[in-house]
Parts: sequence; structure tokens; C-alpha cells
Amino acid sequence: MSEAGAFGLAAAVSAVLVIGCWLVSLIKRDASIIDPLWSLIFVAIAWSLWGFSDDVDGDRAALMLVMVTLWGLRLSAHLTIRKWGEPEDFRYQAFRARWQPFWLMSLPVVFLLQGVLALMVSLPLQAVLSDTDPSGLGWLDWIGVMVWALGLIFESVGDEQLRRFKADAANRGKVMDQGLWRYTRHPNYFGDSVVWWGIWLVAAAAGAWWSVIGPVLMTYLLIRVSGVAMLERKIDKRRPGYDDYKSRTSAFVPRPPRR
Repeated sequence: MSEAGAFGLAAAVSAVLVIGCWLVSLIKRDASIIDPLWSLIFVAIAWSLWGFSDDVDGDRAALMLVMVTLWGLRLSAHLTIRKWGEPEDFRYQAFRARWQPFWLMSLPVVFLLQGVLALMVSLPLQAVLSDTDPSGLGWLDWIGVMVWALGLIFESVGDEQLRRFKADAANRGKVMDQGLWRYTRHPNYFGDSVVWWGIWLVAAAAGAWWSVIGPVLMTYLLIRVSGVAMLERKIDKRRPGYDDYKSRTSAFVPRPPRR
């Protein structure tokens, strides 16, 4: 399959999933159901490309499938469990109040937009899963796997540490500054970014250096758009002691806390 064909198939898969999710959101009156689905878009794109591609580079394609699937299923499961029984997320409630009629506006500005972003972030896996020139796994592939594994561990551990902290009633209203959260205010977002840089290194090993657009876009979104920036605007208003935590703790890249 050509790169253009892979892009077209990925676009079709993404469109079907986000439009289907939009229709369900109208019934549930909850646009935030897109969050647990988002990582599954990448999984669906990967397996669709695998199924429709002929003579794809077997070892590297299988490696990419494993990396994307493990990341996507873990993140979706985590977000599904966290959201279960909860009302619509505050971000989408704000959108609902601002954009009218929301049932119609939510399709382009929430669902289709996230589908387009997933399409662009997934460029590295599109490149690998459409590559028909088998070159064998090399040192750059394994560096990519190590970077990906580091990111996945960071993201998973950060999420679990925060879950346990919130589950303890004694911590209500307190600032989470333990474990990985002592070194970065957002270890889960940092880990998510690192995962995609690892995925890109595997694509780069196949010669798809141009797919760096994917991890760059993901990192930008996590820092400037839907991740760090948006969450901290909310936390600043309601969490006593958070300013002190911010003054000593890195926002994104882990480092020893300042005195």
C-alpha cells in the first residue's frame, strides 16, 4: 500500500469512529466519551493498515502493532474506568455552554477535530504499516522500543499513583506531590509524549523521518492545548497549596524539585 493509500484508509477509519462516537454522545448527552475512544482510534488505524497492506515489512510492522496496541488499550481502559459513572467532563460542559446548538457544533469542533488530530499524530505508524521494503530491525528500532517503554512506564505509574492518592479520603483537597509527581506536575502527560517519540524512532528506522510531525503535534497538544495548560487553569482556582507546588516542581520534563 502506498503512503497516500495508508493515509486515506487511516482517515476513513478515524472518520467512522468519531462520527459513531458523536452519535452516541447525542444519546448520552456526554461529549467527553470521546476521551476513552481517542487512543483506540490509533489501534483501529494500525490494525486496519495491517489487514489491508500487502507485503508489509513484517518484523517492524509487528513491532509497531504491539507498541500502539499496548499503549492504546491501557490508556483507554484507564480513562474508561476513571470516567465510569461520572458526569460530562468540565471541558465539554464549558464547550456546551459556549457553542450553540451544541449537538451540531460538537461534530466539527469536538469529534471531527479529534479525528483529524489522531490522523496526523498517527503518521509514524502509517509509514511503518505501509512500508513494503523489508530492511530488518536495527539499533534505531530498539532505541525506539526503549524510549516507548520508558514513556509507557512513566504514564502508567503516574496514573496509578494519582488514582491511589485520590482514593484515600484523607488526601481530599491536598496536592499530589509524591512519587513521580514530585519530579513533574504531569508525569502521565510526559510519559504519553515520550511514548510517541519512541514510536517515531521506529518509523525513522524505516526511513520515515518526515513523520516527526506526529510526536511534535502530540507533545504540543499535551503541553499547550488539552493537557498541562488547560488542567492547570482549573487546578489553580480550587487547590490550596498548588502555587507552592508549581514553584518547586517542573511542569513537564522531570527534574529534582527546587528548594
